[in-house]
Amino acid sequence: MPSRLVLGCGSVGRHLAVDGGSAHVVTADEHRVETLRAEGVSATRDDPADPDALADIDFEPATVVVGSDDPAQNRAVAGLAREEFPDAHLFAFAGRAPTEADVTALEAVADTVADPREAVRSFLMERAGDSGLRIRRLKRVLRNAKPPLAVFAHDNPDPDAIASAMALKQIAERADTPATACYFGDINHRENRALVNLLDIELDARAGDPDLSEFGSIALVDHSRPGVNDQLPPDTDVDIVIDHHPPRAPVEARFVDLRSDVGATSTLLTEYLRKLGTEPTPELATALLFGIAVDTDDFSREVVTEDFEAAAHLVKHADMATLERIESPSVDVETFEILARAIAERDVREGILTTYVREIRDRDALAQAADQLLGMEDVLTTLVLGRMDGTVFASARARGSDLDLGEALREAFDQIGSAGGHADMAGAQIPIGALVEEDEASPDTAVREALTDRFYETLGVGSDRSAAPVYEEDTYIGLAEALRRETGDGD
Repeated sequence: MPSRLVLGCGSVGRHLAVDGGSAHVVTADEHRVETLRAEGVSATRDDPADPDALADIDFEPATVVVGSDDPAQNRAVAGLAREEFPDAHLFAFAGRAPTEADVTALEAVADTVADPREAVRSFLMERAGDSGLRIRRLKRVLRNAKPPLAVFAHDNPDPDAIASAMALKQIAERADTPATACYFGDINHRENRALVNLLDIELDARAGDPDLSEFGSIALVDHSRPGVNDQLPPDTDVDIVIDHHPPRAPVEARFVDLRSDVGATSTLLTEYLRKLGTEPTPELATALLFGIAVDTDDFSREVVTEDFEAAAHLVKHADMATLERIESPSVDVETFEILARAIAERDVREGILTTYVREIRDRDALAQAADQLLGMEDVLTTLVLGRMDGTVFASARARGSDLDLGEALREAFDQIGSAGGHADMAGAQIPIGALVEEDEASPDTAVREALTDRFYETLGVGSDRSAAPVYEEDTYIGLAEALRRETGDGD
């Protein structure tokens, strides 16, 4: 039994009849009926603008397509189809050279209207607009880049950075420029390790003083400046920068694509792959899809249409069984130990929980503890601190407030370390030497007090100090007041 009814069979109607599932066609064109039947498509010669022809249809279509090339006929047929099949999804082609009145009339009755003028505009904008210009410029820079190209993710890369480096490497190699995906630091988070191991991703882990003599060109993904969140010399000449984080200083490179209006850098790289007509390997598609999901918190944070479109494209190529394994790796014993210490050492003030778990072996445990503690009653913000190899690492999470955690951590810790992130998920690194003297009798106590006091003071909690501007513009009212409003205690 057909699921789609095609009324009128011009160029668009024919494609929709032949492609993508069972259909029945009603058209007055005898030659078209014969051709369709020869191709195995059910077809009837009749006038689709005749109410009796529609009444004779002996099945309930899930979709009705109005597909002739005549705008006037499509208007008439669409109206009849809506009356005859009120529960079907009605797709109407506006026809060749439709007027605004034609499109408006169709929009009044159809669920979806395809306007060829809009398709032409989209086609031209892809090639002559901003998107097309970016593609041409990137291809030109890659063709002229001195090989090999080093594609650097930020330090301790997350899935978005890893996938973006993989994607730019594939794009570069398509332009006949050999490339290597590189990073400094460690891949600590258990999901990140699962991503690399299960997909067998090749990454060049750099250590010590960065020797770049083997590379002819440098690219940065998911961050935008050398020496900031990577261990490259600050004066490194950069050829390509692709990032979705808003820059805090001018960015210099031969090609720069900074778009903070998307949820992930992987979204931008997916767009490049699509526009270049490059099909991602299953491994790359899986990594990019995971990168978008993680950076948008499973499509719930700072997500836009472009992120959904990228994901829809990647799903067709991704290994979903492997993705499920990446998203649900095993939890090690240390993570449970760190979570227990975090709970025992917690300090909660006005909905903000801070905790210092002392020495750690795996930074990933801090992030998982910050996530878990956010589920505690009356807690809207968490900051979990731990030390490893002479550095204090911080992981923070927030929910249900106007607080911008990335800005908060930068305000609190940038002068003594480095910090950054998103509005509801951020991190920081602070050298212990910036906090305590070598002969400090109780270094852990000093570290905890110094960092938690800085954080609370930045937010204006437990102190007379005015809060820093780390809330969305025109919305800051003081976190304590925000919490009172949230809980209704101020009424």
